Amino acid sequence: MLEKCKNAKERWGGVSQIVDNWLDERQTLISLYVHLPEHPIDDQLNDNIARFCQVMMDYLSFGHFEVYEQLLLEGNEYNDGSLEKAQALLPRIQNTTDIALDFNDDCAQRMQFSVQSIREFSEKLSRLGEALEERFELEDQMIQILHTSHQDLVTG
Repeated sequence: MLEKCKNAKERWGGVSQIVDNWLDERQTLISLYVHLPEHPIDDQLNDNIARFCQVMMDYLSFGHFEVYEQLLLEGNEYNDGSLEKAQALLPRIQNTTDIALDFNDDCAQRMQFSVQSIREFSEKLSRLGEALEERFELEDQMIQILHTSHQDLVTG
């Protein structure tokens, strides 16, 4: 997942400041996700989970309320069918948002650790990882459709 984020940054980085900032936040989110299972099971783990959840919520919000909006506005300027293609991705992205919100609701609060709760947390974290990976791929497709495909028209 971290390697895919680096590849996205290389492909889309520098295209616009808003996308650059968002991809930086994505990289932070992935790093926190990857290192979360390494933390010992103690009270500090609750703080690490809360930090991860906060970064994830910031990333999701920035995507929905800043990046997608800007990309859709840009796609709307060109009457080439790209807007419709990108809008078709939104329901699939929303599915990943729902999984992330459920994870946040379940895990952002302080947990009392037991074998059962750790097993459940591990399962939720795995499901979230799959959803985030799908989301990142969909977001990269949206960037490709709505921004990069028009880059030649804007700079040319």
